[in-house]
Amino acid sequence: MPNPYGEIFRRPGTKAFSAAGFIARLPLPMTTIGAVAMLSQTHGEYWIAGAVSATFALANAFISPQVSRWIDAKGQSAVLVPTTAITFLALVGLAAAAWQRWPNWTLFAFALLAGMMPSMMAIVRARWTEIYRDQPELHTAFAFESVLDEVVYIFGPVVGIGLSVSLFPEAGVLASAAFLAIGTALFVAQKSTEPKVDPQRDTGSGSVMRLLSMWFVVTVFAGMGTIFGTAEVAVVAFAEAMGNKGAASYILSAYAAGSFVVGLIIGAIKFKTPLARRLIFASLIAAVTTLPMPFVGNLWTLTLVIFLAGAAISPTFITGMSLIERIVPSSQLTEGITYAMTGVGIGFAIGSSLAGWTVDAYGASNGFWVAVAGGLTALATMLLGYGRLSNPARQVAPPSAALNPAE
Repeated sequence: MPNPYGEIFRRPGTKAFSAAGFIARLPLPMTTIGAVAMLSQTHGEYWIAGAVSATFALANAFISPQVSRWIDAKGQSAVLVPTTAITFLALVGLAAAAWQRWPNWTLFAFALLAGMMPSMMAIVRARWTEIYRDQPELHTAFAFESVLDEVVYIFGPVVGIGLSVSLFPEAGVLASAAFLAIGTALFVAQKSTEPKVDPQRDTGSGSVMRLLSMWFVVTVFAGMGTIFGTAEVAVVAFAEAMGNKGAASYILSAYAAGSFVVGLIIGAIKFKTPLARRLIFASLIAAVTTLPMPFVGNLWTLTLVIFLAGAAISPTFITGMSLIERIVPSSQLTEGITYAMTGVGIGFAIGSSLAGWTVDAYGASNGFWVAVAGGLTALATMLLGYGRLSNPARQVAPPSAALNPAE
């Protein structure tokens, strides 16, 4: 039986840009958790650690879609070089501010500036689309990237925490800056697979967020982001309360294991069930897996619960991305995917900040209630939006843009 994942890498250049893209997108989750691990050690307070991390995530959530629109208009290389340079300097500045104990406002200023970090998850998909447009391999390529997204969001924090705890507090953020610079440089060097700029592109078509269906999907992703943000703060705090802060990296690696295994399986299966129905079921499972989190009493139990939560998250991401690809115009796919990650960023900002405050006020275990709220929000959103997302006739584009029919 042929390996569907192996087939997509037969084209020249696919392995190179995919590998470079993986390195270049590690910094997004590494920075969020790296800031938490760094500031919780240098400043000793989780509220400021969560707030600075949330500032970066929220800034990136709002800035990255505009960067993606700029990329669609000017080309990937032309935009990635300057935005990456600014982000790199901002991350180095953030580490320096924490190390030298500069005023707190400088931490927020550097975190805000670092929010210019490009959305590599969307940019990589644009290259796959350029290669396999209207071909069956494109579905497999998108599934593969969705699995890598999950791995990045879990593996990145593991590296960020591990470096900050084992070396020195600023190590996670500095490593994030290094990965960004190296990965982007390698990615930009792959000129043969870079999408061509369409001179006929209608730059006045408006944002994809003019579509009500996108609001439902992005809100689901925000709920998932809330779970991420909560887990990364609350797991670190819980491990510290149990007297083994370094165990947080191993617990979060269980998240990666569950997400990776289930994601690969889901990506290789050709489902006949409509996407909207699959997404509502995935949201239900994701919400259910958060319910035990506030009640765990030891690190081993938390590891098991986190593993199950990771296994439930990947189907939600894979299905949600596939649904977005059906909703948005093909000329705005990069922007649409970026807004999905914007939802994750907003959710992460909410989750990390609320979890940090809850941990400081009520203890580590109670911080997980924020994850429960995020899961229930995603499920409630799908229940409200299911009718529109499942009805092709209701996927109506603005007059200036045409949409592909949804399932």
